[in-house]
Amino acid sequence: MTPLNRIYLDHAATTHVLPASQKAIADALNAWGNPNSPYAEGRGSRSLLEQARRTIGETLGWDGEIIFTSGASEAVEIAAKRARLAGRAHGATEHAIVPHAMGIASKVIRVASSGLIDEQDLDCALAEGPALIAIQQVNNETGIIQPLDRLAPRIREAGSLLLSDCAQGAGKIPLPDADFIAACAHKLGGPPGVGVLLVRDLGTLEPVGGQEKGYRRGTQDVPSASGFAAALEARPYDLDRLKKLRARLEEVISRSGGVVIGAEAPRVPTIGSYAMPGVASSSQLVQFDLAGIAVSAGSACSSGSMKPSIVLEAMGLPAEIASCFVRVSFGPDTTQTDVDRFIEEWRRIHGRAASRAA
Repeated sequence: MTPLNRIYLDHAATTHVLPASQKAIADALNAWGNPNSPYAEGRGSRSLLEQARRTIGETLGWDGEIIFTSGASEAVEIAAKRARLAGRAHGATEHAIVPHAMGIASKVIRVASSGLIDEQDLDCALAEGPALIAIQQVNNETGIIQPLDRLAPRIREAGSLLLSDCAQGAGKIPLPDADFIAACAHKLGGPPGVGVLLVRDLGTLEPVGGQEKGYRRGTQDVPSASGFAAALEARPYDLDRLKKLRARLEEVISRSGGVVIGAEAPRVPTIGSYAMPGVASSSQLVQFDLAGIAVSAGSACSSGSMKPSIVLEAMGLPAEIASCFVRVSFGPDTTQTDVDRFIEEWRRIHGRAASRAA
């Protein structure tokens, strides 16, 4: 849990493991057999693994195949490297694992200033022939939701396949109608180190042998899979409540001279990004941390480098905005008091910067 008197607002990086998930993990640790062994101990462990698989599918509304992985990044890599299509293309604002896994030949699909996929550019990519198209469901830095309900049929009609990174959306909003979906447990109250690749048709994916029906080698982590399933079943997110909290936060930031990034696009209620012109992201992070508030400057996978955000750059935001933003992300237990404390500190930092500039 968060240390006393600190406010944790970086749930998009990772969130606390829910009590129900902790219990499921502890219970599954008693079934220590290898789930791939044929004797009684292995069969007991296999039963827990398959129950977790069923629960995840039922809770997410997924009736296709489920491959357990070490997280969303590995899930993306499996699909990106082994989907049985020659072409590759991906959105310009994808998580860093996507361009890495898709390879240097993958066509980058532009986004508009709103952060939404440029649909004409998508059509150009589709016109080049059947390809794996990677478009995330929810952006991990801005919370922007891509219109996959409209894009998925277009991709399929072109003979292509859709890979969607749903790490920030799974368990919070309905899954898109994609051919491959990557998700993980630690963004929604499960343990770190476990994820899933959801596959519509295993025939579209090159097998490698080994476990998980021959599509992922290595002994499965049964306790973590059980914890993942329990976290999904708990369904702790009250999105209506969090939407109201974020609206209150954004109203104050806008009135106080800040910039709400992606405000004109649909966004998941758990993530918001805000620029404080004149105060570098690195400076804000230090000042918030000293005040007992944890936020980030974009993806946890890249925030330590403090390089310019490729997401904001792709959206065409000027440097004076892109270099001065922080991401605030809510968890199931985020309160009005947490938000008010962040607002108080945001105003204090902004006021100090204004005084120095005067």
